[in-house]
Amino acid sequence: MSLVEEIGEQRGLLLARVAEAADSAALEQVRVGALGKKGSLTALLRGMGQLPPEERGAVGRAANLLRDEVEAALAARRDELQAAELDARISAEAIDVTLPGRVRPIGTQHLISRLTDEIVEVFRGIGYQVVDGTEVETAYYNFDALNAPPDHPSRSLQDTFYVVDRSGDAAAMAGESDVLLRPQTSAAQVHAMEERELPLYILAPGRVYRRDVADPTHLPQFTQIEGLVVDEGITFGDLKGTLEYFCRQVFGPERRTRFRPHFFPFTEPSAEVDVSCGICDGAGCRSCGGTGWLEILGCGMVDPNVFGHVGIDPETYSGFAFGLGIERIACLKYNVPDLRMLLEGDMRFLRQF
Repeated sequence: MSLVEEIGEQRGLLLARVAEAADSAALEQVRVGALGKKGSLTALLRGMGQLPPEERGAVGRAANLLRDEVEAALAARRDELQAAELDARISAEAIDVTLPGRVRPIGTQHLISRLTDEIVEVFRGIGYQVVDGTEVETAYYNFDALNAPPDHPSRSLQDTFYVVDRSGDAAAMAGESDVLLRPQTSAAQVHAMEERELPLYILAPGRVYRRDVADPTHLPQFTQIEGLVVDEGITFGDLKGTLEYFCRQVFGPERRTRFRPHFFPFTEPSAEVDVSCGICDGAGCRSCGGTGWLEILGCGMVDPNVFGHVGIDPETYSGFAFGLGIERIACLKYNVPDLRMLLEGDMRFLRQF
């Protein structure tokens, strides 16, 4: 068989392969097999140098014509395949423009954070300043300076989370640690009384930790805000007026308040503050235990012994303090039956607020 006839057979085979290519990748393989460095048509063209001079002209024309024809067929088939692949992709990624748009939800503040900010703004409006405290404190600032002696129940290792040194200290290993996660933000008030000039009108918000089992009314970790006032001539009437103003601002003017005698080691006299039930309006229901009232915070006049720890003259200055849990306020304000619902991350619940 002459070389010209072999080129003719190559023509039919190559054009058939081009037409049969199912996609762009298969077509590229055909191109490389024919026109690549080791392709069949390339090999024919390289072998022309070994032909007799009288055969080179005819073989060269036939080979060049075949190469041009194959290149044209490849280009035409490539256009067809690319058009088909584009149509398939468009069909697969089709968008129905008549459907309503999908709006990505925008994040908002958690109810606890938002209510904390609202309460802080209420007190800022009447001249209070915010102070920060550390979540890990010494027993002195948590208890001693707040008139809680070593035998007070709140000093028990069963009541608070002590930080035990595992580096090898014998006393710490035995559980005699003097450092703990704060059970209240009162330690920040002690620091403020030590470091700031009088008078003081401050708020101390932050997380606190207690050895409580999580249930509908208790959490081992929650957010607390404590307030402290130290000035000349402060009376229990100032405390009562301040907290009644706070309750009206947070719960609304229709909710009533009452003060009940109580005991706290760092205040004397002390009281617990109740707000009328928002569900029964004070008539008595299951939510309020039939009393018509819900406890919201504890308060009292600062005990003179506390002033003694920080060098404030109790004969010249007096003051009051109060503390409230944000989670409890949120549940009472919005009639949420279980504190744990605020922390479970259920968006169906949280989006209501």
